[in-house]
Amino acid sequence: MESAVKQYSGKLINEYFRDYFLTPPDLTVSSPGRINLIGEHTDYNNGFVLPAAIDKSIEISIKKRTDNLIELFSVDKNEAFSVSIDRLNVSGLLWPDYILGVVDELIKAGHKFTGFSAAVTGNIPIGAGLSSSAALECATVYALNELFGLGIDRMGMVKIAKLAENNFVGLQCGIMDMFASMMGKADNAIRLDCRSLDYEYFPLKICGYKIVLLDTQVKHSLASSEYNTRRNECFEGVRLIQQKYPSVQSLRDADEQMIEETITNPVIKKRCRFIVQENKRVTEGCKNLLAGDIYAFGKQMYASHTGLRDNYEVSCKELDFIADECSKEKDVVGARMMGGGFGGCVIAIIKEEAIEAIVKKISKEYKIKMGQELKVYITQLHKGTAAIN
Repeated sequence: MESAVKQYSGKLINEYFRDYFLTPPDLTVSSPGRINLIGEHTDYNNGFVLPAAIDKSIEISIKKRTDNLIELFSVDKNEAFSVSIDRLNVSGLLWPDYILGVVDELIKAGHKFTGFSAAVTGNIPIGAGLSSSAALECATVYALNELFGLGIDRMGMVKIAKLAENNFVGLQCGIMDMFASMMGKADNAIRLDCRSLDYEYFPLKICGYKIVLLDTQVKHSLASSEYNTRRNECFEGVRLIQQKYPSVQSLRDADEQMIEETITNPVIKKRCRFIVQENKRVTEGCKNLLAGDIYAFGKQMYASHTGLRDNYEVSCKELDFIADECSKEKDVVGARMMGGGFGGCVIAIIKEEAIEAIVKKISKEYKIKMGQELKVYITQLHKGTAAIN
């Protein structure tokens, strides 16, 4: 266990718990947000991704109850919600649903436990594409597993967290976000095969460079609906390819020639082409990392952004502006939009000594052209979900 709980506004999460519930918690768990270096929208197409856990997290302090009541308190929103464990329903507040969804999936899986009280807080920027929701789901399932001795291994907890988001929250995401949050390792990225769930750690040797997140601070209303639309477009592409190539079960199995031969709809064709090319970029990017060629890896990042903008069409003017500005700077080796799209962050690898000047320049131009302030986060790769003192 870590030696100390992180502090928010000068207070510890377990102190907030004690203040609200008038009793100390049994357990506190921290679960990190994640970045994805390359491999966007490939996870729900059974492809490859290269995420990593970061040093920003969600924390939950929790205590068993002797009845069936679930009592929740959000420190950051100063909001409470309660419901009986045998009468779970969507909260109308959204943040409790990530917790309740985990409870619902555990019950479906046959696990037995009582109610509980929990307080949550965190320092993962909301809306920045760093998967605060997955971190909350992972923190919850880890905490409940520890608290009630459910005996679920880490991969089992990842699957429970994903199902919670799919079924209770209603976002048909893939497994990457939860996997990275639960399985992260300090100073390492993880290449995950989203079909087999085989994975390999890749030490991120970027001495002299830092991973910088440039937050647009916008989240356009298209984000959720278009995410599910893209998913359906990919599945339609698979259906069309299968008419000639029945062995193709997902776009993971397809190549560009198959797409050209079987798909006439120009939109579906573009979506499928992006996924096939993005899987190749992950594979090549991992080779670049093993070779220590950070500049070649950066080229893969820029190519990923171009594909997300032109073929998958999930970017927006704010993301494109930042990625374009990054491409003009010789000390930025690579940059691309990250996450579901239509807002959130650009992830960039920047020479450490040049970060301040580059950020100042891009921030100024972003304010002039987009009328928005740019938020900037310099991240470190961190370990996955764990109990803390």
